[in-house]
Amino acid sequence: MVDEIDPDELKERIDKDDTPQVIDIRNPENFGQGHIPGAENVPFNEITESIDEYDWEDEVVVACPIGQSSQQAARLIESYEGFDGDVANLEGGYREWEYELEE
Repeated sequence: MVDEIDPDELKERIDKDDTPQVIDIRNPENFGQGHIPGAENVPFNEITESIDEYDWEDEVVVACPIGQSSQQAARLIESYEGFDGDVANLEGGYREWEYELEE
């Protein structure tokens, strides 16, 4: 089952240098306009076709605009047989992220 992580907890972990692998599933244009510090861009429509090409870490957080598509993407990652870690969805997505973005 995919866990949820709220933006405050993720920000706290980033500040403590305990950052999980953050996967931003928005399109490259939106990603380029600003994203969570350290996030990797893996557009939602590319996840299933390229899931085995990524080097998944033990802990992954998936982010999208409102937290709905990222929930689906997190389930796909979690079900991938090459993934043996924990995956979480960013609760509320970017709509709830009130912190500085990286460009």
